[in-house]
Amino acid sequence: MRCPFCQSEETQVKDSRPAEEGVAIRRRRQCAACGARFTTFERVQLRELTVLKASGRRAPFDREKLFRSIQIATRKRGVDPEAIERIVATIIRRLEALGETEVPSRTIGEFAMTALKEVDDVAYVRYASVYRNFSEAKDFQAFLGSMESE
Repeated sequence: MRCPFCQSEETQVKDSRPAEEGVAIRRRRQCAACGARFTTFERVQLRELTVLKASGRRAPFDREKLFRSIQIATRKRGVDPEAIERIVATIIRRLEALGETEVPSRTIGEFAMTALKEVDDVAYVRYASVYRNFSEAKDFQAFLGSMESE
């Protein structure tokens, strides 16, 4: 593993432990060259996922992008970072369970909205406002009205 600080490839694992409910391994590493410490995560990857965008463009699935979008939606809502990790891990497992290598971005967005609705209603509405491209206050009203009818 290359050191993110000095780019040396001489690093040592100092500590390993399970993370994300056993679906990942958290490793604390130390660089032999500069002495810096950093953390890495090791996860099982069943297959490379490609995201099929609404424009027709294809892009590799980016776990960090999904994590950041959910983190932004839950900002200042008191949602535990571990809960965000669990949401992301659950969405990825659901995507892999589909058995497809190409997944529409719409599917990822719907999975994220479903997960956020179970965790925090405000985060759910925040995510939906970006995902569904709300442009006016009436978009929020219509969405909130549909939430109440569910």
